[in-house]
Amino acid sequence: MTDTLSSGVVLLHGLAKTPRSFRRMERALQKEGFATLNLAYPSRKYPLEVLVENVHTAIHPFAMQTDALHFVTHSMGGLLAQFYLARYRPIRLHRVVMLGPPNGGSEVTDFLKETAPYRAFYGPAGHQLGTSRLQSSERLPLPDYSVGIIAGNKTIDPISSFFIVPQPNDGRVSVKSTRLKGMSDHIVLGATHSGLLRHQSAINQTLSFLRDGQFLRTAIDSHLRSF
Repeated sequence: MTDTLSSGVVLLHGLAKTPRSFRRMERALQKEGFATLNLAYPSRKYPLEVLVENVHTAIHPFAMQTDALHFVTHSMGGLLAQFYLARYRPIRLHRVVMLGPPNGGSEVTDFLKETAPYRAFYGPAGHQLGTSRLQSSERLPLPDYSVGIIAGNKTIDPISSFFIVPQPNDGRVSVKSTRLKGMSDHIVLGATHSGLLRHQSAINQTLSFLRDGQFLRTAIDSHLRSF
């Protein structure tokens, strides 16, 4: 790592995931010249407010070495990024891309959050993800930075997709729930919730937004624009 990096990207994985889930995206970013910080954090152990402090110790020194700092997130990582930026917004913050973020909450969480297995496995942050709205997120300011959101509309889980989560959805989060007031751009791709991490179009669209502040529009996919 050099003393000063032209552009850096912080990668924040989702609940109960690891940095490995972002490896394909990370390699693509590095190939395009971005320095990356693919963080591991104890997503199942603490509420979002505490996780902010956990990731800050790594993000702050990385941010100080960049001329432009971006965030790329998946699922709950998008909520963690919003909490983080509300508390520790870097001076050189540039753009944020969120993949499948439950900005409006998750109906799956609503359905399962009071069950013992869910609470034991997903912990306090998992309990915060319901559609009754994250208790603390009501105090989050609307983003005044550039945010692009990529939603999925494909599923391999017929039970949650047809009986729990409003359609269209990615098996975990509805397309509607991914939206965020104040977002800069929004696009829907044919991918599942976890599949967004490996989907080549999602990777290409992420690179496009980081470079240009907007998603790619072609004759083939222009109908997918949902913003």
